[in-house]
Amino acid sequence: MIKNTEIMAPAGSWESLNAAIKAGADSVYFGVDKLNMRARAAKPFYISDLKKISGICKQNGVGSYLALNTIIYDDETDLMRTICDAAREANVSAIIATDISTIFYARQIGLSVHISTQANISNLESVRFYSQFADVLVLARELTLPQIAHICKEIKEQDIHGPGGKLIQIELFVHGALCVSIAGKCYMSLALTNHSANRGDCLQNCRRSYRVIDETTGSELKIDNRYVMSPKDLCTIDFLDQLLEAGPTVLKIEGRGRSADYVFKVTQAYRKAIDSYLQGDFTREKSQDWKKDLQSVFNRGFWEGGYYLGKKLGEWSGTYGSRATKQKKYVGFVKNYFARPKIVQIIIENEPLQIGDQIMATGPTTGYAETDVKSIYINEKSAKGATKGDDVTIPFPEKLRRNDKIYIIRDRMHWQK
Repeated sequence: MIKNTEIMAPAGSWESLNAAIKAGADSVYFGVDKLNMRARAAKPFYISDLKKISGICKQNGVGSYLALNTIIYDDETDLMRTICDAAREANVSAIIATDISTIFYARQIGLSVHISTQANISNLESVRFYSQFADVLVLARELTLPQIAHICKEIKEQDIHGPGGKLIQIELFVHGALCVSIAGKCYMSLALTNHSANRGDCLQNCRRSYRVIDETTGSELKIDNRYVMSPKDLCTIDFLDQLLEAGPTVLKIEGRGRSADYVFKVTQAYRKAIDSYLQGDFTREKSQDWKKDLQSVFNRGFWEGGYYLGKKLGEWSGTYGSRATKQKKYVGFVKNYFARPKIVQIIIENEPLQIGDQIMATGPTTGYAETDVKSIYINEKSAKGATKGDDVTIPFPEKLRRNDKIYIIRDRMHWQK
């Protein structure tokens, strides 16, 4: 296991970017405009944002990786080159790419490259081939830990270097959404809706429920689980020690379409797990506590072990959407924050607040922050609760910014009552 293990977190928005940094990420990955595999992210970045993103990352000692990993058509090569040029000018750490045209051009202008999992690198000869162009390779998701350990071992023994002069580094996914298709190369969305998953435009048709009907007889086949193409999310927290022993350098979290609280909680859990392993006190008991944090945010249920432990894909989500144990609802927005007394002023626009509630704040600069409501003041008078339309002040230990959004967090069962 390499001691400088890097945890890479997703950044699909300014909120998520800052949440990842705050949670202890060593690097973040993000996309701009349309030539990335999450072009449908809720709050996309643009080419003009690259300098700001890179600056924030450098200020915090965090790597910045630009996902430019879709297939490229002839009428898009100019845009691809424009994005690469802007990434170099902004001093982005590296790009993540699959298409040879992108890889070639990035190397021509001296831009570091990571090879995406879309390349389906599954053997040592593929590693040797891509080592001509990239210093970091993301292996195919379908490999087992013994296969990964063999590749990592042979890279060292055969002294396989990348263009940067260092040993090839191996990157693996450790948590998040899984595609039903091998290496994520799915054509279902393209076939049904003309929206290509391989161009960041997937409509996730596989996440829906389906019926199977015999066209000849009209008979409908009984399927116990209607979500037969919607896998559970990958979760490696229980066997992270085994995964690290296999030899990867970079551990990557899926989720550029997820919210800031997801990015913060998941990154923080894996940060704690990696640090615990490096300190020599990683235990299964600790992993259960970290898993509770992972379960509290968006997930489709966990496929614990996945391909890494030699399992066949068969862990289906069973339901639509999230199985998070906690859910959030919008309360209101920050009107002001008073730094010295650490008091936030909130305008309540939706859900009421009570003393004892757990709340969270998100914002482009704040990222993610949370606290428990210990007191509430309305018009400088103490109150037990506040409702829609109230202008309230409460203690908040971390600095917030105007217009940050405030949410209340409660057990999922509470909202279902």
